[in-house]
Amino acid sequence: MTGSLLQIPWSREAIVTSDIEFRLFQRGDADAFRKLNEEWIARYFRLEEQDHIQLGDPENILRNGGQIVMAVADEERVGCCALIFVKKGVFEVAKMAVSERYRGHGIGRKLLEYTIAQAKLMGAHTLELASNTKLANAVHLYESVGFRHLPPEQVEPSPYARANVFMEMHLSPAGQISGVEG
Repeated sequence: MTGSLLQIPWSREAIVTSDIEFRLFQRGDADAFRKLNEEWIARYFRLEEQDHIQLGDPENILRNGGQIVMAVADEERVGCCALIFVKKGVFEVAKMAVSERYRGHGIGRKLLEYTIAQAKLMGAHTLELASNTKLANAVHLYESVGFRHLPPEQVEPSPYARANVFMEMHLSPAGQISGVEG
């Protein structure tokens, strides 16, 4: 049997650029927000009712006191992350996605750090998130920036059947050096 060279289709190659802009959601970002999230959700799970609600009208996140952060490379929207208002000072980090072509180059970490900084500016003292053990890289990223796993007795019911990892992060006020309390 003869060997063959594995050829990676162009669309699957990683794209590396130092020109990634992290900015707040703007008019025209809704389709990218939806597509970026549908891509990863459909790959690992199925879209649930809450996904359809948030992805169908992401501006509702803004109207309800939240925020959406976008990562943009050369006018292409390559990543996103939402801060969903829970109650005064508390936001859920949700709908975080990076285009498959841009993964593995630290964009997700920078996107999450920028999102945390935005949360502080919005007066957040606590960030919450729900994830899944299938998303081991994402869970590791959350742990590495200071999110801590919640014990089962502290977990509020989730609208997502896929959620089996629950975490939170306590923030220091904007302008202080430490991002996590003991």
